[in-house]
Amino acid sequence: MMRFLDVVFSFLGLVFLWPVMALLFVLGLFDTGAPLFKQVRVGRNKKPFTLVKFRTMKVDTASVASHLASSSSITKFGAFLRRTKLDELPQLWNVLKGEMSLVGPRPGLFNQEELTAERDALGVFAARPGVTGLAQVSNIDMSTPALLAQTDAQMMAALTVKTYFKYILMTVLGKGAGDRVI
Repeated sequence: MMRFLDVVFSFLGLVFLWPVMALLFVLGLFDTGAPLFKQVRVGRNKKPFTLVKFRTMKVDTASVASHLASSSSITKFGAFLRRTKLDELPQLWNVLKGEMSLVGPRPGLFNQEELTAERDALGVFAARPGVTGLAQVSNIDMSTPALLAQTDAQMMAALTVKTYFKYILMTVLGKGAGDRVI
């Protein structure tokens, strides 16, 4: 059922939000010259996939988890994208392709070994990674890997259609701050 909802909502999102995404893409060209950010992340069953987002940091920023990046790397436009969560919109393509779900554990990087080990021990990788989830709306980010993995496992064990919509609605309404940046 969740995959059906993912396909329907990601398709509708891409169809109806393409003008917004086109505008953000053009504004991103002026901001950084490279409006899309692509990064290999850990997917379902620990398989790699390329996550796509709108760029929020300078092009030369090191490829590390957000909580390890310097806040001086975030552009003014990028700060706006992060605050409004509009930087996540291109991930609708990842959802439509089946690499992600709208709701699930946020995909980590392969160099986040502690987080990967914690999630692996709790069976979190059996699920598709998500655009949002319980950890995101609860202000739990990748700087606390054990707590994040526990929260992800708790969410996946109790995920229903009702909680699926709850996490999406909470995200759209601005609940949660996203990953902390130093």
